[in-house]
Amino acid sequence: MSNNATEIAVGTGVLAVAAGFLVFALQSTGFSTQTSAYQLTASFRSADGISVGSDVRLAGVKVGTITDLDLNVETFRADAKIAFIDGIEVPDDSAIVISSEGLLGGNYVEVVPGGSPFNFESGDEVEDTQGAVSLVSLLMKFVSGGDN
Repeated sequence: MSNNATEIAVGTGVLAVAAGFLVFALQSTGFSTQTSAYQLTASFRSADGISVGSDVRLAGVKVGTITDLDLNVETFRADAKIAFIDGIEVPDDSAIVISSEGLLGGNYVEVVPGGSPFNFESGDEVEDTQGAVSLVSLLMKFVSGGDN
């Protein structure tokens, strides 16, 4: 009987640790059940390095998430839907740029705020976008002397 009690205690401990890891994983990926967000859309020439769930940052602080990323077959551009946290007002002349965290880091979407007194409304499209810059093509231009 003592052997069963030990197995139950160890099993309970393993399940508690697994639940803790699950909670940690959900918090660190930004997964949340809150629905207090507003949607904007943006169209990129190249969306390399981002996907659904990628961070959207303003001044280095996460203010949203990419919720949908699809190819527009008419324009051959990547259309993204971005969910911004309610309370984050983004001026309507702001730019959205795909940035890199560094040489070996991943990509994220950066909001470069404009100076307009008017803000985007839910469902608006951000016109000023810049896609991902290919590090390989930049290195090739540097190596070849910038002739390409």
